[in-house]
Amino acid sequence: MAFDRIIRTRAALILTVGLLTVSLQATPAMSQHPFPRRFKVAPFPESVAWINTGRDLQLDGLRGKFVLLDFWTYCCINCMHVLPELNKLERAYPDNLVVIGVHSAKFATEKDAQNVTDAVLRYKIEHPVMNDPKHILWERFRINSWPTLILIDPQGEAVWGKSGETTFEQVDAVLKKALPYYHRRDLLDETPLNLDREADRAAETPLWFPGKVLADEQGGRLFIADSNHNRIVVARLDGTLLQTIGSGTAGRTDGDYSAAQFKNPQGMALGDEMLYVADTDNHLIRKIDLRGRRVSTVAGTGTQRRGILGLALGVSPLQTALASPWALWLEGDSLYVAMAGLHQIWRLALSRSRIGPYAGNGREDIVDGPLLPDEPYQTGFASFAQPSGLGSDGTWLYVADSEGSSIRAVPLNPRKAVPLDPRKHVKTVVGTADLPRARLFTFGDVDGVRSRAQLQHALGVVYYRHKLYVADTYNNKIKVVDPATGLTRTVAGTGRPGDSDTPAAFDEPAGISAAGDKLFVADTNNHLIRVVYLREGDLRRGNRVSTLQIAGLDMLESPQTE
Repeated sequence: MAFDRIIRTRAALILTVGLLTVSLQATPAMSQHPFPRRFKVAPFPESVAWINTGRDLQLDGLRGKFVLLDFWTYCCINCMHVLPELNKLERAYPDNLVVIGVHSAKFATEKDAQNVTDAVLRYKIEHPVMNDPKHILWERFRINSWPTLILIDPQGEAVWGKSGETTFEQVDAVLKKALPYYHRRDLLDETPLNLDREADRAAETPLWFPGKVLADEQGGRLFIADSNHNRIVVARLDGTLLQTIGSGTAGRTDGDYSAAQFKNPQGMALGDEMLYVADTDNHLIRKIDLRGRRVSTVAGTGTQRRGILGLALGVSPLQTALASPWALWLEGDSLYVAMAGLHQIWRLALSRSRIGPYAGNGREDIVDGPLLPDEPYQTGFASFAQPSGLGSDGTWLYVADSEGSSIRAVPLNPRKAVPLDPRKHVKTVVGTADLPRARLFTFGDVDGVRSRAQLQHALGVVYYRHKLYVADTYNNKIKVVDPATGLTRTVAGTGRPGDSDTPAAFDEPAGISAAGDKLFVADTNNHLIRVVYLREGDLRRGNRVSTLQIAGLDMLESPQTE
């Protein structure tokens, strides 16, 4: 997203006066200084919670070090893409740079400090995080988009900033040019900053932030993306453990079950004993041969794509970079991909070994219309906002479009020899597409007819017995939606985070699948799989919920280090 308050000079990208609060005073320019324009930064606000530190931090206590502020919110895929770049910087400059995440919530649920702590654990963040739910620091720096980076020098002055997905190389170039100046003047404090990180106190659990589930009714199996254990767990529908796939160490190695590596796997699709996996943080699509017990890569290069691909289906999958594939749906020979990082739906033609965009102009928005433009970002075509869940009735592909808190419907074209009816456009089942503005910022927890119903950052959807069941993630609920009318009702969940079966409570459920009149739910922040029984009770009284016990899983070793 454009950040018009940042300008380019010969030295680097630097902050304009308008970016900082008006109470800050500019210091005189120095010809030898690597940052000709810089601004004194006021102390951090005191009314904020600190995570990953063990204590509150203040800017005065960080003098002698560069401080890189990362304004982020944990729902945002662009913010997620910046995190590994920050991790590289922390390792490259362990004694000269302190990264501080300034969590500035978009959604109401994201203001809660415990939810932010869970996100710090889920994303394996190692640096300090300030939870700033009232956007105090955001307003002080006049930030207007996520993510945005602000660099403060060892003397406490803001010297550089950039919005959008910033890479290690961009910040590294700034630091390499600046460090000699501060070193020559003895302005650096290279004492290590010891922190009390949340990961050091986290309890071990058999599952660790499971993101997605896939119920195989015919085979009586349940596939679980044990995302933060970097593996796939296979069980019977009653919870009997069958096997685990993946070593547990984050990586992208192909091979047998014990050697294969994943990195934050999410959505899955099954066909002819081939399990396809969205290997999200590797930016890959993997294939698991369940008969041959081997894992291979079918799409992606292992590096993140940072621009929209202009062509539709027609490029080689293994030579095409992807961006955070999050969910999959297999329809005949076509594997549909919720490409969250590009705000598009892609299609992989398995027999032809070709991949490319299928729907979405690449703009992050909730807009209905024709599937795909001739050029990226062209208006008048369908737009998505971080699609994160897929389901289908064979005619329509239903999309949990998370950043717009909407459920979308994309026409499928299973008869590949017949052109898709041009009148079949992307439509919104329930959500914000009809709004003239604020489509990405309108959300809530409202049941009712299409015109009233509201969701909050829904990450999962499944079509089952003529209904859509939705993991309404930030509302901590499971909802049912009539795909024809948009009528929305709560199936289970109090709306408050919890892990009880009676009354049913969830904590940011993200994955949902169905088999045998049961919904299987990846209850992500609870590290559990929950079961909702659809035929017992009705929607007026609530449906019974239980917690699936996977005996023996807690006895398995699952290394998590890279």
